[in-house]
Amino acid sequence: MEKFTTFDGLEIAYSDQGTGLPVLCLSGLTRSSTDFDYVAPFLSDVRMIRMDYRGRGQSDWASDHTTYSIPVEARDALALLDHLGIEKVALLGTSRGGLIGMLLAAMAKDRLIGVCLNDIGPELAGPGLDAIMSYLGRRPAFKTQAEMAAAMPLVMPGFANVAPSRWLEEVERHTVQKSDGLDLIYDPKLRDALEAGRHQPTPDLWPMFEAMAGLPVALIRGANSDLLTAETAAEMGRRHPGMIFAEVPDRAHIPFLDEPESIDAIREWLKKCQ
Repeated sequence: MEKFTTFDGLEIAYSDQGTGLPVLCLSGLTRSSTDFDYVAPFLSDVRMIRMDYRGRGQSDWASDHTTYSIPVEARDALALLDHLGIEKVALLGTSRGGLIGMLLAAMAKDRLIGVCLNDIGPELAGPGLDAIMSYLGRRPAFKTQAEMAAAMPLVMPGFANVAPSRWLEEVERHTVQKSDGLDLIYDPKLRDALEAGRHQPTPDLWPMFEAMAGLPVALIRGANSDLLTAETAAEMGRRHPGMIFAEVPDRAHIPFLDEPESIDAIREWLKKCQ
């Protein structure tokens, strides 16, 4: 991966592969650009740009954990586009990445061609948030990646028909094997940043979603998601009548994006973005 320098001096890792429509892929909260490894083979006809957020993956950790915020990460994303000399992108955002996409629609809509949201919306259900806080910033209790992979069907309720090899891939991508067990691929102070935010009044995110009016928008939802309810997804469709929607069976938060339903939705969305 290559790197660029942020306004506050951090080195942010990114990859830039392929040619064609530029698609900026932004990952989930604790994850990295490897979130998009599964869908990458289906995006061979676009310019696929991925970024590890500050404090995650191969990017630098921040000395000030309060910069682990959606506005700052959105600013980093725009800095990456400026670094690459790209005026506009289609944005594929998984969870946290989708929230960044909605914020960019509100603050820098002229930089967007379209937005595809993976299991995220303007209302976040309590059970999903509680599940995230149950593991955020804490080292996994498993001693080996193989041990954790074997436990994933129990650790990840709502997922079915997932091959053991996929769970092992997931664990290998999102943990580090050390002599004393598994470790995180992100700064554990990310938990402190979210804890501070949870004590603030919950902002109304619907105006950010509605800021995407006029853009091609797609929503992919895990049928068993505990973060994005079916009711919120339906309301998103009502407020954005042209929204492409796919619900992925046997998936919770988050779909892997290589499911047939996900691929069909992404391809339809990309056609609208071309």
